[in-house]
Amino acid sequence: MLILVLNSGSSSIKYQIREVPDPGARPRGGMVDGAGVDADQAVPGGIPSVDGGARIVAEGLIDRIGDSTPGPDAVKDHAEALDRIGAAVSEVLGGNKLDAVGHRVVHGGERFSGPVLINNEITRSIERLNPLAPLHNPANVLGIRAITGIWPQLPQVAVFDTAFHRTLPEHAWRYAVPDELYSRYGIRRYGFHGTSLGYVSVRAARLLNIAPEDFNAVIAHLGNGASVTAVRGGTSIDTSMGFTPLAGLVMGTRSGDIDPSVLIFLLRQGMDADGLDELLNRNSGLTGLAGNNDMRSVVEAADGGAEAARTALAVASYRLAKYVGGYHVAVGGARAIVFTAGIGENSWQFRQLVVDRLQVLGIRLDADANRARSSEPRIISTADSAVAVLVVPTDEERAIAEATAAVVAGLR
Repeated sequence: MLILVLNSGSSSIKYQIREVPDPGARPRGGMVDGAGVDADQAVPGGIPSVDGGARIVAEGLIDRIGDSTPGPDAVKDHAEALDRIGAAVSEVLGGNKLDAVGHRVVHGGERFSGPVLINNEITRSIERLNPLAPLHNPANVLGIRAITGIWPQLPQVAVFDTAFHRTLPEHAWRYAVPDELYSRYGIRRYGFHGTSLGYVSVRAARLLNIAPEDFNAVIAHLGNGASVTAVRGGTSIDTSMGFTPLAGLVMGTRSGDIDPSVLIFLLRQGMDADGLDELLNRNSGLTGLAGNNDMRSVVEAADGGAEAARTALAVASYRLAKYVGGYHVAVGGARAIVFTAGIGENSWQFRQLVVDRLQVLGIRLDADANRARSSEPRIISTADSAVAVLVVPTDEERAIAEATAAVVAGLR
């Protein structure tokens, strides 16, 4: 089954073609970042995925969606971006045809606890959740509608980032505010990165020869957006992101946890809601502390003696270590601490900073294993470490493709 996987952002669209159910299939994909892709920008030989079976044959970078800057690669909207992707996909497939499209949708609210076949009513339901994820859900809906315009008869499936966290117990998801805020506005902890977490949790359990349903762990998904999740018995029981993806860890441009009274103070100083949104979502985190949202640049600056960068790393690693310690207790004793996503998989320096803060728990890193580069899941702790420390590459596109294929297969 050939599945087109789409991850539509506000200014970028990432796509892949995956063949399911063969786990050794060679997916093809590309990036419309800002948002554009051209089939002639092929990568010779391809780029292997974490499972050694994926190949990206087209990727590109052009002006932002909706940017009025003139140029041959300018893309005015998501519909035009999807038209370009459609042309590239048709060229890649030759005479083959797609069986379905799988969409990563960030926020499913309380309604969606698993992947669903998309129709007009589902699209409107996702759209009604826009206020809960204003940076993500509107773009997801635009992607859905653009595909409907290109391939109106092609089945589409929504796979929700929040679904993995529907197992949170009430004492973890409920905020200590009047019940009316929950019943009227749906204000509660939802959690995100669920598609990645579900995939990584199973792979980590297999690496330790533990049945997924018996797996207790703390999983840190560390990218420009970052979260950490307590997994007990293979299910999410707590997570650092909350009502929106702003809560929790220090991120590339997001503040993570902050005293709400700071916001009240700033409002009284004359800042408006849009200003607060810009401050906390786009100008905080590593950007606010070190002037750069790229962990590699921050680490390099810290190594060069930049005090602001050193402070940023200290704040970020302390915040994560504090969550890991708490979630170790929450799961009744973690069997593993798992690092995944861009920073988690590639920054040995940041992993070391975090684990060094956890030595009181008897957790020890193998320095050579931690520094070694590999695209495979691996153990980076010493043999006598009280808790195993793992690096497990994520593959959200594969997880979305498999979920989409399962939904479509149910229709046949």
